This record gives sequence, structure tokens and C-alpha cells, in this order.
Amino acid sequence: MKVGIIGGTDGLGKTLIYFLKEDFDIVISGRDHIKGNEVASEFGVGYCESNIDLAKDSDVLIVAVPINYTDDVIREIADYMKEGSVMVDITSVKEEPSKTMMDSLPEGVDYVPTHPIFGPRTTELDNQIIVLTPIKKGKWYDRIYNYLKDKNMRIIETSAENHDYMMSIVQVLTHFSFISTASAIEKLKIDIGETEDYESPIYNLMIDMIARIVSQNPYLTYYIQTMNNNGLKIRNTFADAVVELRDVINNCDESRFVEIADKATKNMGNIKAALGRSDKAIGSLTREHKDLIRLKGHEVGLRDIYSSKIYVGILKDIEKNTAIIKNEEGLEIIEISNIEILTSQELYEWKVGNCKHYFKEIECYFCGDVCEDIIKKTIFNLDNIINVDVENDNNYLKIEIESLYEDTFIEVEQQLRGFGGILK
Repeated sequence: MKVGIIGGTDGLGKTLIYFLKEDFDIVISGRDHIKGNEVASEFGVGYCESNIDLAKDSDVLIVAVPINYTDDVIREIADYMKEGSVMVDITSVKEEPSKTMMDSLPEGVDYVPTHPIFGPRTTELDNQIIVLTPIKKGKWYDRIYNYLKDKNMRIIETSAENHDYMMSIVQVLTHFSFISTASAIEKLKIDIGETEDYESPIYNLMIDMIARIVSQNPYLTYYIQTMNNNGLKIRNTFADAVVELRDVINNCDESRFVEIADKATKNMGNIKAALGRSDKAIGSLTREHKDLIRLKGHEVGLRDIYSSKIYVGILKDIEKNTAIIKNEEGLEIIEISNIEILTSQELYEWKVGNCKHYFKEIECYFCGDVCEDIIKKTIFNLDNIINVDVENDNNYLKIEIESLYEDTFIEVEQQLRGFGGILK
């Protein structure tokens, strides 16, 4: 089955290549043909310079362009889709694209409006949410639904109108309030770095979430605001709430403030669950920091959660939000927020695959009977041992050892003497 992705060179469209290329024959298109060919080469998929040609040749055509171009692209290619194929859009607003597909696509071509509720940084589909807003369910609907279900995705079926209203809260309101807060901080000329000495874990999480939103493509954020039909009402309601609260506090109206806060709290749903989730997030952050402090002066392995690059060396120090590692390349300074600590087994496996191996043969005699299996297991259980082979010739052992460090051989010899062995 051939799956075409219009807009497969950036953002979520590019991420979909990673998820789909093992199951389907993928061909992508994009505005920048040089970049498009580079992305296609990187993922081992095809590239087509024409959206129309891609539409003609695709069984499933995914429209993954920015929101403000979606309707135009649908109209551009609608008449060229082959009979029996299906169009899927992945925009975060559904009313307008759904209507455009319904009005533009010819008979014999299905369409399934979707909204994956995850971003380009997502690394797996398991347990991710996707919303389907079918106007009519053609022959492709069940096939797509079952494919998503087989990937263990959480599927929500609803109308385009209800989806857009829900997203006006989930996206429009939260983005608007977060960007407003970030803008206020900028207008106050606050250096966020200076607040670090005073920040609580809750403040830290809030600033991280605000930064996550404001760092997104501002054009995408703008069109999420302007192309959701509920946006105007949502933004005006938020602005009214801010002004009301400001006036209540400025007028020292304590009882009205408490009334507003109580009503808002009661409307927030399961507060206990919210406290539990936020406590887990805070606990995870503080626990990792404590683990790093405990490991100072010791060898550690740290994995970058985005690039998967692994840093191995002696953890020299923790300075605010950075870890300082000393290794053969010198000192490396790593952002703590972007790393996870390797387990002892993960660190060992990395060193086996990436570090120099040392070999030594030790000959040892025992006056009485000796069990070579016990000797072998004892040596193998020492740190940094990769492999051990033992030959026993009338209690005269020839032991071949492979290790990550030469110093380990001294430890092996000490163990053998402890068993009563006489080294040659």
C-alpha cells in the first residue's frame, strides 16, 4: 500500500514517516525540494515534487501542511485522487478541513479527518491519543481505525464541532494564557535565570510548560488561535476573568477573591488526582537531582533523551541545571533537564560496546581439589569483567580473562589467592 504525505519534510508530517515506513511504501512531498530529497534519503522513502502527482499515485494521502494551507491543498489535489483511495488530514482544527474534504472530493474517494494529540517530539504511538471526526464512514474508516487500535493508540470518536470546542480549551485557552504570562515576564524585564535561586518545584514546572508552548512555531500557535471558530469567545472570557480578578485584588475585596477562587477550584475536577500527578512530576525531578548529587565523584552514564547520545565519565560536579563530566575528551557540560541516568547494566553494556578491551591469561595451582565453575563464576561477578574461560588440568588452572580495565586483573589475582591458589 502506498501512503503519500504532503508536508512530510517538517513537523508532525516528518514524524509520521518514522511511524509508518515499516508498514507502508511511503512517498513524501514538500515545498523545499532540496530539503525534501534530504529527508527522503534520511528515512529511506520516496520523494515527489508534485502534490498532484503524489495524489494520483497514493492509496492513502495524508495532508500534513500548516493549518492555514490545509484547505487550499485539499482543493488543489481533490480532483486528482484516484478512485478507491482515502484522504486523511491531521490538523488541530477539524470543522473547516472536514467541510472542505466533503465538498471537494469526488465520489469514490473516502476521507477521514483526524487530529493526533501529540507533537513531533513523540517517539512512539503506544498510548498516544488520536481523535477521529468522521462525517460519514466509508470503506476505509474501519481499516484506519483498526490500524490505530493495533498500535495501542487511544482513539476518540466525536464530531468536528465538539472536537474544536474541546481544543479551544486544551489549546486556545492554555496557549493564550501561557503566552500572556511569558509576555508579562518579558515586559517586566525579568531575567528567568535570576529566579532560579528562589524557584519552587511548582514554579519550575510551570516555567518549563510555558517555555514549551512559547518555543513552538509562532505561526502554528497563531493559526491555532485564529482558525478555531471558538477562539474569540475563549480569549474574551479569559481577558474578562483576568480583569475581574485584578480589580477584586486592587480593591482589596477579600470575600469576592475567596468566592472566585473557591468556584474555580470546585470546577477543576478531581483535585486529589491532580495533586497526585503533579507530586509525581515534582518527585521525579527532585529524585533525579538527588541521584546525581549522590553519584558525584563516581563514573556515570548519562543519555540525552532527544539525541540518544551517551556521555560516560566521572561526574565532577552539579552546577544549577548542569552536570559536569570528565572523560577522555575533557570536561563536558550537560543540561540535566535533557538527560536520564543509565542503570549499572546499561552503563556496562555501553562500555562493552564502546570501550577498549583488555586480555590476560593467569595460571594458578591449587593443592587440593578445585571446582573451576565456582572460580569462573566468582571472577565473572567482579565489576568490569566481560568474559572468563577456565581450563583445569589436575588442579592447575589456566584462566583467560577479558576486562574493561587492566586494574581488574589485580582484583582477580587477589580472589584466586583468597581461594588458596598459587599464582605462577
